[in-house]
Formats: sequence, structure tokens, C-alpha cells
Amino acid sequence: MQRVNLSTVSEFVLVGLSDAPEVRFLLFVLFLIIYLATMAGNITILVVISTDTHLHNPMYFFLGNLSFLDILCPTTTVPKMLKDLLLEDKVISFTGCMLQLFCLIDVVGTEIFLLAVMAYDRYVAICHPLQYMNIVSMKLCAHLAIGTWVVGFLNSLLHTSLIFTLSFCDSNEVDQYYCDIPPMMALSCLPTYSRELVILLVAGVLGSSAFVVTLISYIYILLAILRMNSSESRHKAFSTCGSHLTVVCLFYGTTICTYVRPSSTYSPHRDRIISMLYGILTPLLNPIIYSLRNKEVKCALRKGI
Repeated sequence: MQRVNLSTVSEFVLVGLSDAPEVRFLLFVLFLIIYLATMAGNITILVVISTDTHLHNPMYFFLGNLSFLDILCPTTTVPKMLKDLLLEDKVISFTGCMLQLFCLIDVVGTEIFLLAVMAYDRYVAICHPLQYMNIVSMKLCAHLAIGTWVVGFLNSLLHTSLIFTLSFCDSNEVDQYYCDIPPMMALSCLPTYSRELVILLVAGVLGSSAFVVTLISYIYILLAILRMNSSESRHKAFSTCGSHLTVVCLFYGTTICTYVRPSSTYSPHRDRIISMLYGILTPLLNPIIYSLRNKEVKCALRKGI
């Protein structure tokens, strides 16, 4: 590959998922179906929450934010991937690559913080039910939601600036189907230790903070549920939190495996599979998990039909 540097690089080449035409077509059909199903599921959740007055409360306000993020997350990467699979056009401009990475990290970071906020909301609902509406007011919900978006934006701005001020002088071939931190780090011809340290530190502090909030919230929730005398109350509480806890486990597990580790452990094939879990499958599963496990959402869907 011809040597390039930061002053002359104008585009990158995405390796993609397969070079075999028949495999590419099958992958195109598969991911198109998944993407359309993801859009349909999350848009349905948004419409149901916005139109059913029974769902105009903090829990569903946050769920609406989650559904919106689950629309943005695959939209950042999947349309370009589908185009590459169909037309075998694997080139992405320097600016396009930068914007793709920025949007992806922004959405992923915002979702991590939003899941922590949702865990706190469930903690208040179960541990302090009588004071719930006073503590978790819609004004507080709006502030918390805005806060997650702002922190996600600033976190992404830092990560993107650290990556795209690197020098790319050995290859412009990104060993992934989209622009992401580990494969972009792998392209740099200069030492990346200091940048890796900053990225790991920031991701570690912010990610662990969100995780600790989520973990502590669920410890208190579990203790409160175990103290309940009625089995019906315990079942209702578990049902209320089960959906969110499932989503948390799916999302945290895959994002930690991708971002909270040194670039020396980067494995293109393994990372493609992991990135599909949080970037494509999790946004598809979230509306299914919430609609199947939540009686209020199911009732609202039946009324809409």
C-alpha cells in the first residue's frame, strides 16, 4: 500500500465483511432486514409513548430517549455497510470517517449514561414509591436526559480529536466495516501510548461511574424486593426491572470488551462480532425486550392496533 500521511490523506478504505459476491448479497439482505426491523421497533415504541397518555411518566420518558438512541446507533454504521456490500464501494472520506466515529462514540457514551439514569429511576420507584413523583419530577428528568447527551457529546469530542490528530502513514485501510477507535489507532505510524492512556482513563472514569450508579441502584432494588412480603409485589418489581437489567448486561458487556482495553489486544475478526452485538443487535432487541416484558407497553400497543 502506498505510504500516506496526515497532510495528504483524504479517504480511508473499509475492509468490510466479505469479498465473496454471493456472501455479500446474503449479508446485505440479512442486515437490511435487521436494520428495517430495528427502525420499525424503535419508531413504534416512540409513537406509542408519545401518543398514550398513560405512558407520560419518567420511566417511559427515558425509554423514549433510549429508543431514539437505538435508531441513531445503527444508522451511523449500517447504511454505509449496506452500500459497501451491495456496490462494493469501501471508500470513505476523511471527514466522513471522522463524523462516523464521532456520532458512534457520542451515541454509545450517551446510552451508557442514560442506562445509569434509568437504573436510578427504577431505584426511586421501588425503594421510595410514595415520594417517587416528588423526587423524579419531569423537570429533573429533562435535566438528567440533557446531561447524558451533553456528557456523551463532550466525551465523543475528546475521543475523536485524539484519534484524528494522529498521523496515518503506513496504510489507509481500516480493518473494520466502519470507522472505530481500535482500528484507527492501529493505522497510526506514531506511538499512541499517551492517547491510549487518556482514552482508557476517560472511558474508565466515566464508564465506571455510570456502572457504579447502576450497580448500587440494583443492590438497593434487590434488597428492597427481598424485604417485600407479597410474592405478587416481588414479581411486579422484578418484571419492572428485568427489562432494564437485561439491556444493561447486553450493552455494558459488549462496549467494555470493545473500548476499555489496550489497542495491542485489538483483534479485527473478534471485534467485528462484538461491535455487531452492541451496534446492530442490541438496538434490535431493546424494543422487543421492553414490549414483551412490559404490560403497559403491550396494552398500549394493543390499543394502537
